[in-house]
Amino acid sequence: MNSKYNFECQIYNSLDELDSEIQELINSAKRQLKRAYAPYSNFYVGASLLLDNGNIYHGCNQENASYPLCMCAERVALYGAGASESEFTIKALAITASYPTKPLKEVCMPCGACRQVIQEFEMRQNSKISLYLTSENNEIVAIQGIEVLLPHSFNKDLLL
Repeated sequence: MNSKYNFECQIYNSLDELDSEIQELINSAKRQLKRAYAPYSNFYVGASLLLDNGNIYHGCNQENASYPLCMCAERVALYGAGASESEFTIKALAITASYPTKPLKEVCMPCGACRQVIQEFEMRQNSKISLYLTSENNEIVAIQGIEVLLPHSFNKDLLL
């Protein structure tokens, strides 16, 4: 357990502490913030995921005046990979956020719906996804597998 977070994670204070592949993935997620469409919340989220074949998929949040129709950055990236590749394994997912009207003091955690979708992708590939969460404070929280954030999840085993 980490003293700052009540779950198992690794905290980094600089991109320089990570290997170059993950540094680029996080920087890629940060670039997605400029593409986010968030006129209602002004909360911008970017995500990038790295596949085992080296391909990178990007996502940014997309809001809609009819709020239930909004889509989170994580799901945009995950579904993009699922729609574009037939067989793949996701190695890592970087998620970042920016809230211009109020600086974020914590990293951006995926919402409940995104946690459930990440969990489905982990079950689909039968391996954990490394998550790298960051925000404007330059702290990076690394988590190995979504179960840390979504214990006792609803999954396919309950449907069999």
